[in-house]
Amino acid sequence: MNATEKFLTLQEIVAAARRNLAPGPWNYLAGATETETTMRRNRLALDSIAFRPRVLNDVSKVDSKATFMGKPVRLPLMLAPVGGMESFAEGAAADAARGAAQFGIPQMLSSVCQPGLEATAAAAGGNTRVFQLYVRGDEPWTDDWVRRAKDNGFTAFCFTVDSAFYSRRERDIAGRFTKPWRPVDNSGMQFQAALSWDQVRRYKARHDLPLILKGIATAEDAEIAVREGVEVVYVSNHGGRQLDHGLGSAAVLPEVLKAVGGKAEVWVDGGFMRGSDVVKAIALGARTVGIGRLMCLGLAAAGVPGLVRTLELLEEEVRICLGLLGVTSFAGLTPRHVTAAAPVFAPHVLSAFPLLEEFPGPQE
Repeated sequence: MNATEKFLTLQEIVAAARRNLAPGPWNYLAGATETETTMRRNRLALDSIAFRPRVLNDVSKVDSKATFMGKPVRLPLMLAPVGGMESFAEGAAADAARGAAQFGIPQMLSSVCQPGLEATAAAAGGNTRVFQLYVRGDEPWTDDWVRRAKDNGFTAFCFTVDSAFYSRRERDIAGRFTKPWRPVDNSGMQFQAALSWDQVRRYKARHDLPLILKGIATAEDAEIAVREGVEVVYVSNHGGRQLDHGLGSAAVLPEVLKAVGGKAEVWVDGGFMRGSDVVKAIALGARTVGIGRLMCLGLAAAGVPGLVRTLELLEEEVRICLGLLGVTSFAGLTPRHVTAAAPVFAPHVLSAFPLLEEFPGPQE
């Protein structure tokens, strides 16, 4: 049975991933920092948005394609950077690259993910890809990463800016789980802690790859990013895995969009699990949505075919959602298509799948 026949819903993907993963990797995937409040607020923010559908429009043909940094893509989605993906799939980031290329969306590669920059670029072939760096060395060290990214066909470069310290992820601590890529002595973390706007200015002065700042969570920092010439402001709280008691990404998105004022692209991630979540973000004004946990769930469920099937199911949900909102493409969406509303479900990392226990899907 192939992945298309086996998985008819996203919750079946989730259920298969949970069955396949050992407790350590599963808790790393499902968990967040300390009380996991920020992670829950990611879902709460999305669930606190309701739709305002328009009717009697011809939606017999719905096109869910978009563009990514000027290039056509199948959905306004990107595979978000995730460290330690080898815990979820044997091919790690290379498998993600293959799935992204097969489906037709870009990948952002994390610098702390196997099998590394060059091998992942080779797996991606001609597909669009961007590179995300955790700074673990001095300025020449960073310059070398930029050179390697450019030489290997990455079309943009990203600094993650919300990771000055490695957070206390208590599921990992309690389970004594250590990710394969993380050195015990946290070598080089002082360079990430020292990352500042000075390094952003230096990058813009020395390099021509478009710059993305991932981890922006306030209008104030978004304004500075635009002033410094950053091409992409990436709203993210690391999936709730860094600062506890932060706001959900979808709750932060409107103030960041207002501060940016169209002078840069705005991307977002954090709790996005369903096609309707993607539609909400684009309606608010985001250009691209990153998926991290859902990518890992697809890979854990069935490798590259599982990831591609996950994206196919997302695409179907998006297409139906757009049509029922009365638009034929993302270009027809406006903030008037969404409004604030009280959430129905208590937020949780998997609360987007309320039927998970009742209908877990086919067993092996």
